[in-house]
Amino acid sequence: MCGIAGIFSYSDTADQVDSEELLRIREAMVSRGPDGSGLWVSASKCVGLAHRRLSIVDLTEAGAQPMTTRDEGYHVVFNGEIYNYRELRDRLKIRGYSFRTNSDTEVLLNLYAEYGGDMIEHLRGMYAFAIWDEKKHSLFLARDPFGIKPLYYSDDGQSFRFASQVKALLKGGGIDTAPQPAGHVGFYLWGYVPEPYTLYKNISALPAGTTLWIGSKGQQYSNKFFNLPKEIADVEESARARPIISEYTQEHLRNAIKNSVQCHQIADVDVGLFLSAGLDSTTLTALAAESNNNNLKTITLGFEEYKNTDNDETILAAIVAQKYGTHHRSTFLSRHDFIGGMDAFMSAMDQPSIDGVNTYFVSKIAKEAGMKVALSGVGGDELFGGYPSFKDIPKMVKLFGWSHSVPAMGKAFRWISAPILKHMTSPKYAGLLEYGHSYSGAYLLRRGLFMPWELPGVLDADMVKEGWRELQPLVSLEENISGISSEKLRISSLELLFYMRSQLLRDADWAGMAHSLEIRAPLVDVTLFRTLLPMLIGKRSPTKQDMAATLDKPLPQEIINKPKTGFSVPVREWLMDKNLSEKAGRGLRQWAVRVYENA
Repeated sequence: MCGIAGIFSYSDTADQVDSEELLRIREAMVSRGPDGSGLWVSASKCVGLAHRRLSIVDLTEAGAQPMTTRDEGYHVVFNGEIYNYRELRDRLKIRGYSFRTNSDTEVLLNLYAEYGGDMIEHLRGMYAFAIWDEKKHSLFLARDPFGIKPLYYSDDGQSFRFASQVKALLKGGGIDTAPQPAGHVGFYLWGYVPEPYTLYKNISALPAGTTLWIGSKGQQYSNKFFNLPKEIADVEESARARPIISEYTQEHLRNAIKNSVQCHQIADVDVGLFLSAGLDSTTLTALAAESNNNNLKTITLGFEEYKNTDNDETILAAIVAQKYGTHHRSTFLSRHDFIGGMDAFMSAMDQPSIDGVNTYFVSKIAKEAGMKVALSGVGGDELFGGYPSFKDIPKMVKLFGWSHSVPAMGKAFRWISAPILKHMTSPKYAGLLEYGHSYSGAYLLRRGLFMPWELPGVLDADMVKEGWRELQPLVSLEENISGISSEKLRISSLELLFYMRSQLLRDADWAGMAHSLEIRAPLVDVTLFRTLLPMLIGKRSPTKQDMAATLDKPLPQEIINKPKTGFSVPVREWLMDKNLSEKAGRGLRQWAVRVYENA
């Protein structure tokens, strides 16, 4: 895990790369890589690469970046982990390549030398990287299939800039900060800024599962190498032709998940695990412990207000830790800790988010426990249908499907009822007839923060109009499910592509990196996804309970029988405390009201 940055001055009239600007960008990401730093600027000063290092694989100086091939034909900066780098290294050796390091970074360089842009098809991991090709005088960037690792860029028609964080790019001082309406509207709509937008018109996210090539004159070519809805639709089509494809066994399910867990434990430092009382993290703990020789560290975050209540995660987590022999640590967060840490929490947030509190503070205690890498259970609900949305949305569509044929009624009902309902219950109910008849509309109602008709009340009306026109949220949602026939997989696609990608994974990145902690997600893995997909399309697709039932050493019954509750954080209680200082109350209430009263 690292922070990467670069500048490519491709225009004949562009200024040469300013090393000081590149250093400002790099040093804004110190927490992403406290173990070392590097800078390379070409002799012509048309391109420069910078890096902050968190040493996870090959801890020696040989693994430092930017890394260059012997002939100086290729230079790379890389953020993330390639879990199959050892197999790729062996294959490349057979093809005549030699290696000076034991790093996955050098594997990327030689893989590019062998396959060019097609190298991406060979990778299993989470990554964002940039390779300067001296021979072609071009820059090649790539981001992993699910978008676990971030990569942002800006192109002003003269120079191309990129970095792991939006804030870092801004620190360079070379980018126009004009606001991006779609980014602002997206945040108030969803509670996060949806990709590829940011809050700034001149900064974009490289979409997940995409490569981008920038030529010597600034010409660009992008390639979407991973298209999740298409992958689902293609497997559904194959299953219709060969129904047996959807059959699976518990052994097959177990092997697929265990293989991913083992891959995600590859590192030259100890790998720990975030342990809650849910099926995802407890199953991962059991599988990780099988191959960790009783050396697995687990961390649980509890809250003082929840001690010894049904919302106290630490009690069941401790039972699991004892059963699987982990070195366990529970830490309780109090209102005082929360208020005292809020300035640092908000400062660490790269783009605005209404979530991330738990991940930020559990990462903090993981760092205090000496961890550099921790496994997370994110992705289980999206794959195995664990969210309420998997039941609520189909019900909503069936109940209000008729309203599609009378759109005027839906708008009229919303116009009349919205002013009344917002004082009585959730304002979302006003949109049931207008939006509840389709999966895309129902998802917007389920996950939306502020409803579309509320946006002019919290943002400038012209900005709302322009941002909504560019976002086209209902169109975007519909495009990502239009080729999928399964109800469950439609919702899975939406949760994976929207909530998980732009909220959960992004929060895991900035919250973990704020404490120099690499967070890995074994259930968010392209190989696992492609292995599970044929199972998920069947009439009897596996659930989280099925996932947990694959263990050789079963989970405690207290975990198996625990009802699904979702993770709870007592922010509302903290903010309603009258003993809070006026300053803290003002600064936090605006943030909390959006999260807890409008979601």
